[in-house]
Amino acid sequence: MVPNWTQARSEPGCCHWDPPPVSALCDPPGAAPPQTPAHGAHPPLSSQELAQEIKAFLSGADPVHGNKLTIKEHARCAILLLRSLPPARSAVLDHLRNVFDEYVCTYLLELESSEAGLSAGRTQGPNLDDVVQEIQNVLSEFVRMNPKAWAPVVSAWSIDLMGQLSSKYAGRHGVPHASSLNELLQLWMSCKATRTLMDIYTQCLSSMINTCPDACVDALLDTSVQHSPHFDWVVAHIGSSFPNTIISRVLSCGLKDFCVHGAAPVDLLFPSAADKRVPKIASVVGILGHLASRHSGSIKQELLRMFHESLGPMRDQQQKATVPFLLQLAVMSPMLLGTISAELVDSLKPSVLSQLHQHFAALPREDLENMVSIVVHLICQTSAGAYRILQFLVNTAMPASVITTPGLAVHDSVREACDRIIQLLLLNLQKLVYNRGTASLGDAPPRAVPFLDELKGHVRELCVETLRLERKRFLWQHQLLGLLSVYCTPSCATDALFYLLTLARSQEELGLATQLYAVLSSCMSDLLPATVKKCVCQIHMGGLSEQHMVQLFHNLALIVQWEGEGPASMSAQLGAVLSLHLYDLGQLLLHHNPEVAEAASLLLSVCPMPQTIRPAHLLVIIRSAVHQFFLVLHRQCPTGISYSSRLLSAAMKAILQQLVEGALHPGNAELFGGLAELPTGDDAGLEGARVSLLDINRRFTAAVNFSGSVWSVFHAGVIGRGLKPSHPPSRQEPEEIVHNVQNFLSLLVRCCRGGCYSAPEPLTQTAAVNPEAAKVVAVVLVESVCPDVTNSELGWPPEEHTRTTVERDIQICRRFRDNPLLFQLLRLVAAGPPALCYCSVLLRGLLATLMAHWEASRHSDTTSSPWHLHASCILVACMAEGSLLPPVLGNMHEIFHQLVPFEVHLLLLSVWDYMRDNSPLPQKFTFQADKGLFFRDFSRDCDVGKYLCVLHNVLHKNIDRLGLLSGRFQP
Repeated sequence: MVPNWTQARSEPGCCHWDPPPVSALCDPPGAAPPQTPAHGAHPPLSSQELAQEIKAFLSGADPVHGNKLTIKEHARCAILLLRSLPPARSAVLDHLRNVFDEYVCTYLLELESSEAGLSAGRTQGPNLDDVVQEIQNVLSEFVRMNPKAWAPVVSAWSIDLMGQLSSKYAGRHGVPHASSLNELLQLWMSCKATRTLMDIYTQCLSSMINTCPDACVDALLDTSVQHSPHFDWVVAHIGSSFPNTIISRVLSCGLKDFCVHGAAPVDLLFPSAADKRVPKIASVVGILGHLASRHSGSIKQELLRMFHESLGPMRDQQQKATVPFLLQLAVMSPMLLGTISAELVDSLKPSVLSQLHQHFAALPREDLENMVSIVVHLICQTSAGAYRILQFLVNTAMPASVITTPGLAVHDSVREACDRIIQLLLLNLQKLVYNRGTASLGDAPPRAVPFLDELKGHVRELCVETLRLERKRFLWQHQLLGLLSVYCTPSCATDALFYLLTLARSQEELGLATQLYAVLSSCMSDLLPATVKKCVCQIHMGGLSEQHMVQLFHNLALIVQWEGEGPASMSAQLGAVLSLHLYDLGQLLLHHNPEVAEAASLLLSVCPMPQTIRPAHLLVIIRSAVHQFFLVLHRQCPTGISYSSRLLSAAMKAILQQLVEGALHPGNAELFGGLAELPTGDDAGLEGARVSLLDINRRFTAAVNFSGSVWSVFHAGVIGRGLKPSHPPSRQEPEEIVHNVQNFLSLLVRCCRGGCYSAPEPLTQTAAVNPEAAKVVAVVLVESVCPDVTNSELGWPPEEHTRTTVERDIQICRRFRDNPLLFQLLRLVAAGPPALCYCSVLLRGLLATLMAHWEASRHSDTTSSPWHLHASCILVACMAEGSLLPPVLGNMHEIFHQLVPFEVHLLLLSVWDYMRDNSPLPQKFTFQADKGLFFRDFSRDCDVGKYLCVLHNVLHKNIDRLGLLSGRFQP
């Protein structure tokens, strides 16, 4: 009796003879057949039943009733054949693909319907969940019972089916784009069919992971080649589940495929069109790329392991191809290149380099050149660890030193190879940089150079290494700085020049900055102004230490003073650019560090003055410069005095007022032989002067009790602080005072003459002082010594008028006595007639005080009052030099030291009379254009003879001593 086919298929629990399972038939010889599990066991089929099942599977119809089989029935028929008929395995697995395809299609239709707001029920197709589950159970059972036989077959089928489904439905509505990996993974893993396939493959790989997973991984690679990028979600999921296994086996399978497709050694080293001839290498790159985000450390470790194992003494074909394989991976994947580059360089010790040299020394020259070209290309594409790679190349290419430790020195051929790589690297970078061009708005941005992008953050280190001036090293790095500056315009260019200018300590090192500027200025505009602006910004934002500020100022000043270069050179343009930042640099003259202030003074002294400058800025600079000048005088710093003098002389008359006021300030009087400033404030008082009036009144109230009285008594404290403190002795040596006076007066003379800097000269050569400048000094003198007098008081009053100005005259005399510099300033004013006219009030006060002194003196000779004698002589001499007295009266001071006090009084009285009758007015002077000076014609004034009577009488009285001088006092 022929059994009912439908009943046999629908009643799996019938007791029939069960043929051996397919897994047992596929076992290798000698392997024990697996035990059939009790649960889920199917009854054996007779030959007739098996024939009917085969016929039904092939025709897709019921052999008894002739009805077409449903998808579920057809699938279960295939499952039954898979269990009972081993030769039908391929056909059955191929048919089961349709089941999964139908499931996926139904799933996507349901998603589209739900998005469109339609019913989400399963109306588009049959419910295949139970069939899919049965397929998973059968295949999982086979893999579990005999993984060696079934895992490679099932894994290849499941992984290939996932690839086909991913590619087939990639364009369907609702399926995310391949770039949206997370969304795509979420979609497919929420589908039972694809999730079941993933579980089947995962079980296969897990069962083979400790024996030989290469077959499973090989299938993954093959599918990735065919269906990438739609297959990337499968790679991402499997890779995250078995990261270490996938990484190691993917690289191993890729290396094997690389070797198989390499026909010749040259192809092994440098395979051209590797993605076509060696298809799996692209899949290897893609899989490792997905895993790199979370497992970069494992990838790095595996790549380094492969590299070092390939350098062993006994190398097979795969080990020989490892380095070319790794190079090819790096060329195809910048991510892998960045993952391994830095650590690979660190592992290249001298011993490893020697092994590489031995392995590649036998290669043809053309192959070696190709390898160097690839290495140079990879270096240009390297971003992470670029500076470490550069340092490795430079250090290795440098000639061996006599102090190199034996064993750390590299082979000469290795050194020459690194030298060659550096030269080709610089050449390649030069092509990449200068061929980029400038992209317009409609063009794509210029091509990036990752190596240079990474080096942007190491400009300072490159400059430091360049300034070491080590043979070839600084030439390579100086050239690289130029390329980096052009590539990253303008930031790197200004940074490089800034660091070179700041860190250079010799003219040779400083020359590197000017050479770099000469290279960059031809292709960059406004480079020097941007560099100077960066220097100024770094200074004021605190980005430079004080030592570096000093070095920067010295270097800039040195460049400005360099001569013999063209108009386009850095030295020819730097001064004008620095003058634009005069105000910013001038503030540094007040820096608390004397070295910084001195260096700033030097820099400003060599910079040209700008054509226009804001008056407020100019005033700040002048005040700062004057303050710096007096500070260096206090410190007795010759170089600082020189720099400050040069700076102030460049400002000409604008600084005269500040200089004179500063010199007459009490704090600076001691520099020029004047009395030191007395201490003021609470510190100058008596001991215990800091008292509390509240405490005093409390004690006073306790002693005198007026409680209940309408009177209140308060203690107002002690009036005064006792005796005035005496002036401390001068701390300046006489030589220092003379030196300070000479420096100050020389500076004033240069300012008055037009600002031409020269060596200090004696005051006797001050005949060409500018009258306007001398007038400025005169006005400042009057304002400083006697501020309550205006410049309109130029007339000379009668002698009786001195009785009303006694206090003022005494104050003027005291100021001249306390500060000898005032007489020197009077001489300077007298050298620029008619400027002395504006000092009329000072001359009157001095002359009146001296007349009163000599009149009251009871000494037998004038030498008993040395200061008054000196003051009288200088006063008359200045008045004569300033053309306020005629020469015959102006020479009388030559005999003062040989007269008695009353005779000097009479002579000074005659001077007073002359000045009263001939007031010192500027209108009495005539300007001579040919000489550029003012002169006074005394013949236009009243007869001078009547003012010489006293002088002649004195000469006649002292004829024995003064007879020889009588000729000098004839009109």
